[in-house]
Amino acid sequence: MKVIICGAGQVGWQIARHLSGELNDVTVVDSNPELVRRATDSLDVQGIAGFASYPDVLERAGARDADMIIAATYSDEVNMVTCQVAHSVFDIPRKIARLRAQSYLTAIYSDLYRREHLPIDVVISPEREVAAAALQRLSAPDAFDTDVFFDGRGRLLGIVAEEDCPVLNTPLRQLTDLFSTLRATVVGIRREGTLYAPEAGDQIFAGDQIYLFAYEEDVNRCMEIFGKNPRKQERVVLVGGGNVGLAVAKELESQKNRVRLKVIEKNRKVAEKAADALERTIVLHGDGLDAEILQEANIQRADAVLCVTDDDKTNMLAATRAKSLGCPMSIALINDPTLLPMIEPLGIDAFINPRATTVSSILRHIRHGRVRNVYSIGDAEAEVIEAQVLSTSPMSGTAVGDIDFPEGVLLGGIMRDDKFIRPRGKTIVEEGDIVALFALTKDVPEVERLLQVSIDYF
Repeated sequence: MKVIICGAGQVGWQIARHLSGELNDVTVVDSNPELVRRATDSLDVQGIAGFASYPDVLERAGARDADMIIAATYSDEVNMVTCQVAHSVFDIPRKIARLRAQSYLTAIYSDLYRREHLPIDVVISPEREVAAAALQRLSAPDAFDTDVFFDGRGRLLGIVAEEDCPVLNTPLRQLTDLFSTLRATVVGIRREGTLYAPEAGDQIFAGDQIYLFAYEEDVNRCMEIFGKNPRKQERVVLVGGGNVGLAVAKELESQKNRVRLKVIEKNRKVAEKAADALERTIVLHGDGLDAEILQEANIQRADAVLCVTDDDKTNMLAATRAKSLGCPMSIALINDPTLLPMIEPLGIDAFINPRATTVSSILRHIRHGRVRNVYSIGDAEAEVIEAQVLSTSPMSGTAVGDIDFPEGVLLGGIMRDDKFIRPRGKTIVEEGDIVALFALTKDVPEVERLLQVSIDYF
């Protein structure tokens, strides 16, 4: 597949890294020559320095025979014009654009823009993706990472094994025997900074970061087995009332289980806008780093604090200060992956990586076969891929134990006729099953082979 990626920033670079690693023909376009040089030096991609919306620049990038264009520059307008040029001048079949401005998103999602007037096949909104990720974190407060699969009936959970974890030093094979009715599978373990797919004889040690794939109804029991105490989030303090914070607040207001929410926003105009848009939420004008404003928000009585300003360091320090004032759960929005090692020393419980959520959203729309969902783990270390098994797949009609999975791939769960199945060695994968596969990034091409169907010929 020939792909043009417009924008060589963090998101564009990661998408280029994924696609070039899977032997696609990738060309990166950016107006900043240094970013283009970084991409071509570190990845197996071609690079063009120039404005992505210019037809001559796209011509040099190979737009005449491209299969897809991904417009992920920092400018919404450039992304939209790029897709228009890609359609009108080069007739590129698939066009994906990242848009941030709420005004554009409101118009697009309300169908005011028709595809023949603004030919974008898929719109990716980082703010909406991040807001959804924040709500996922709140729904699983003891997990540092989480996402939903199988239309909400399956969940990926990232949890840390503490010293008091009841199942430390227990082989995973024995866990299966001890909890035979638990519909959950350990699909990944990160130990001393290295993520891997465990084998049946591997044990869990204190300090391990464990990735579990579980049936939604078994999540609470699963957390208890690993020494976590599931608790409801009834009082939440939100630091940051911008686009992301406002989206989270609106969603929390609309939930059936009422959450008592308070928002802290430093910018007066933004705070006033949030106050006007929210009905049952108290909005405080002040600095989330200020202990007095946190105490005014009753941080000591809150179940969780969610820090989603546009500054990573503010989010991390506000989360740490809230913890020091008695808040049991802290979640921080962090764009810079180099800051992630500081999460544990600062006592921050969970983080949201906007880049990873945006990358996951884009990958969801470009994977081969009947792929329904993709979630990128860590700094593009692995993916969880949800897909339908077709008759052409080597997995169809084969027992799980007989499928030739690479070492970095594990089957987390199977959904068949609305029934969740915990995969075992003798479980037969059938045509039409929906499967969730954990795969280290290097093994994703092999997963696509296992899910192979006749593609890219229509």
